[in-house]
Amino acid sequence: MELLKLFLAFLVIVVILKLNKPLWLAIIGAIVSTSFLFSIGWLDTLRIAGKSLTSFSTISLLLTFYLITFLQRMLEKRGALRAAQQSLYGIFNNRRINASLAPAFLGLLPSPAVVTICGAIVDEAAEDHLTVEEKTFVASYYRHIPESFLPTYSSIILGIQLSGVELSSYLYAMLPMVFVLVGLGHVFQLRKLPKATGQPKSGHRVKDCLALCSNIWTIALIVLMTIIFRIPVYTSTFAVIIAYVFTGKFIWSEIKSFLWTAVESKLLVNTAVIMMFRDIINATGVIEVLPDIFSALPMPPYLIFFLIFLFGTIISGNLATIAICLPLAFGTIPNAGVALLVLLLSTGYIGMQVSPTHICLAVVTEYFKISIGALVKKTIPVVISFSAILTGYYLLLTNLGL
Repeated sequence: MELLKLFLAFLVIVVILKLNKPLWLAIIGAIVSTSFLFSIGWLDTLRIAGKSLTSFSTISLLLTFYLITFLQRMLEKRGALRAAQQSLYGIFNNRRINASLAPAFLGLLPSPAVVTICGAIVDEAAEDHLTVEEKTFVASYYRHIPESFLPTYSSIILGIQLSGVELSSYLYAMLPMVFVLVGLGHVFQLRKLPKATGQPKSGHRVKDCLALCSNIWTIALIVLMTIIFRIPVYTSTFAVIIAYVFTGKFIWSEIKSFLWTAVESKLLVNTAVIMMFRDIINATGVIEVLPDIFSALPMPPYLIFFLIFLFGTIISGNLATIAICLPLAFGTIPNAGVALLVLLLSTGYIGMQVSPTHICLAVVTEYFKISIGALVKKTIPVVISFSAILTGYYLLLTNLGL
């Protein structure tokens, strides 16, 4: 019954989006239906929504979105993104590398807001060679590959802490799956993009490299400050904006215009209601009963936990699923080690790529003006293929005693 209730709540999102209504309205519909189906009183629903809206995590996320968009407006004004794209053409002279490498680099930065910059880069690299849906997939998919293994992301840090597996062991074991992710993206979508840029090969690659650095130093500095010094993204972005005001020689009239154009109202509203929906789902306690639901299935324990992590992540996000279910998985499966950690964290990762609670999906689909459903449709074949390969890889690692 719990899964049926959740299915009905998510069905509300699908129906409202099919009626060409905005995402925020679909999510609010899901919040109302979830509260009704799980008998959460309207006062409790308002209390949870209000607490979510005023929480530090929500406010800091909205602030990060605003600051990243502000920086993007500055980069666009000085033509830095287009110039960086031309530098990449000069270095590699390959559209596919531009469309994948740049989003993957930006994926080093653990912030959903940078997916809009990924979208701009992919849009420029692909031009009319890919459909809007294909460009949306490429921008979102390659931006998220670093999230599958880098310890700069909270899901990886939490998984390492709860499992007791050494970080180095996890990174070595996860590396083949990272290559699989890159390859699957190429097979399903990126290969449709021609390599040729239509431009002559550069004879000054050193000069192109220097030009690239001069145009993306702002983004690179945010990444370094976040990864090396653990500075929050909103703090590092604000500091870089201040520096760029001087180095970019911006005048007050330009800054004043950015103050308003950086307010992406749809993006901010979508983000706020998704955060509220996530907390409403968590309040139902459905994640806690998933192990009992799936334990009745006649299959090996690792497949049961695979399903728990997949559905749990789609429903409520990977952090909640990891926190609740990872200790249970390691306590249930004897001699569980790095093989199980790779299986479950990777499953949570791919679940996030089709989850309506994933903020980035709302951001990138809003940028390209398509529905989340259209992006999910492009992503599902990759999710299925990766799941099959991942399961085989888990069995291989298990046979090797890892």
